[in-house]
Amino acid sequence: MANGNHKNGNGNGKPLEEYTREELLDLVRKLRRKKKFGLVWEDKPEDVAVQCEAELPVLEQVTSRAIEKTPDEPTNLIIEGDNYHALSVLNYTHAGKIDVIYIDPPYNTGAQDWKYNNNYVDSNDTFRHSKWLSMMGKRLRLAKSLLKEDGVLICAIDDNEQAHLGVLIEELFPAHERHCITVIHNPGGVQGKNFSYNHEYAYFIFPAGKKYIELQNREDRPDIRPLRDVSTGNHLRTDAKNCFYPIYVEAGKITGFGNVSPDSFHPKSANIMRKDGVMEIYPIDPQGNERKWVFARQSVEKIKDELSVEYNKQRKIWDVIRKKTRFNYKTVWDDKLFNANLFGTQLLTKIIKTKFSFPKSLYLVRECIAAVNHRKNGIVLDFFAGSGTTGHAVLALNKEDGGKRQFILCTNNENNIAEEVTYPRIKKVIDGVKELPDITGIPANVRYFKTAFVPRDEVSDNARRELVKRSTEMICVRENTFTKKYDIKEFKVYTDGKTNTGILFDLESVADFRKKLDVLKLPAHIYVFSLSNDDHAEDFENLEVDHTLCPIPESILEVYRRLFGDKDKDE
Repeated sequence: MANGNHKNGNGNGKPLEEYTREELLDLVRKLRRKKKFGLVWEDKPEDVAVQCEAELPVLEQVTSRAIEKTPDEPTNLIIEGDNYHALSVLNYTHAGKIDVIYIDPPYNTGAQDWKYNNNYVDSNDTFRHSKWLSMMGKRLRLAKSLLKEDGVLICAIDDNEQAHLGVLIEELFPAHERHCITVIHNPGGVQGKNFSYNHEYAYFIFPAGKKYIELQNREDRPDIRPLRDVSTGNHLRTDAKNCFYPIYVEAGKITGFGNVSPDSFHPKSANIMRKDGVMEIYPIDPQGNERKWVFARQSVEKIKDELSVEYNKQRKIWDVIRKKTRFNYKTVWDDKLFNANLFGTQLLTKIIKTKFSFPKSLYLVRECIAAVNHRKNGIVLDFFAGSGTTGHAVLALNKEDGGKRQFILCTNNENNIAEEVTYPRIKKVIDGVKELPDITGIPANVRYFKTAFVPRDEVSDNARRELVKRSTEMICVRENTFTKKYDIKEFKVYTDGKTNTGILFDLESVADFRKKLDVLKLPAHIYVFSLSNDDHAEDFENLEVDHTLCPIPESILEVYRRLFGDKDKDE
């Protein structure tokens, strides 16, 4: 396959039969210059992307939906709007800040489960796969720049687009490791033409060269077995000499490990009590055979905390037992908790009385995030948020381990999903559901935003002023400061109790603005309205508090030019 996002391979979108000979030759030359391996599809124009050529997305807060339960802790975000626009805004507010992206995009089943340019895409659409790849490619490119250097992307998918998505990811993330995990999410199966399907997939994508996947915690399902090798294969002392050594026990507790026993030493029994009260335990079976410990002497101390001693009444000796609760993840996940019906659909119904098609199991999403989220204060983004399972999973993880992770959920309001499903679910999880005390009643802060637009006119002074005026919420999101300290026409100051965010709209008021910042005595991030790229540093010399300066709207426009192209040059 060749690489490229062509419209009929040419960028114009007209049928090949309408081409002149010279146009066809030119097309062949262009294709020959392309990479020889990759993914080809007809890149279909998308209204939400075209819209950004004329209008720029901003955020507007719905203050009536703010939830404040833990004033000193981070604020989570719900953004209502098309995720292309939300991701564009996040490229200004959160570039390089996201630890984990978990998404569950539409699977493109052909059953009219998603729209492209306001029309449902069904199985008869000849450009069904092209539209899906166009949609995903645009959003994954926007999302990639949001990840930290060691950030992880997780994408759920099923057989309809799994193969195509894999090649797209390989193209977009060439320097990353890519792992496709199989998840048994419907044990009963759904009958297809030839097979009953009970699985889907999850792609894990992270930078190569480093261990990212944590050990799986199975406190509720530990593996308990003797440390003595009880297998029928290579199990004898002679098979691994460095696995035959004494384990020291005193007062019923393991206190240490002896050196590997010399070949000439043969203990008379599995337990030898020394005169000093220390018992030596050797891996000798009931028949008196010298077996071996599962772990060699040089590595056994790593699992000391997993070991205990247990008296065997039948043999009348002490055995060493290993209780293993942490495991390497396997490539097939079949835990009963991943059942999407029981712990997705039915669980959602217990939280809010609503019908929502195919929500993920809370425990599956939680497991995905736990597997890669090595930071308990990381930011987790889901830009296909749907029923809000990812936000719920983040809060559940925080409750389990005392973390302070933040979630950002982006969803459109198709069929009132954002207003009647996503937000109510998160609010219920925070407030608590009596029947679900273990996974609800989790105090958290949430701010709710909608995407809005301003005309894209980078030349007009009035247009620039309007962009700055409408960007206040974006700046607060960028700095995570939402509590107003001062709010007047000339300037605004917000705080999170640790830092201040100051936005100066009128340079004539700089003296008063400076005084307010000095009174607050907190480090400040200052945004200054400027018709150019001047941050007016001279006006902030000798400011008593530590501060940084940023000109607006130019800093915002720089991001949008990168995403949407330079409007003036295009014209």
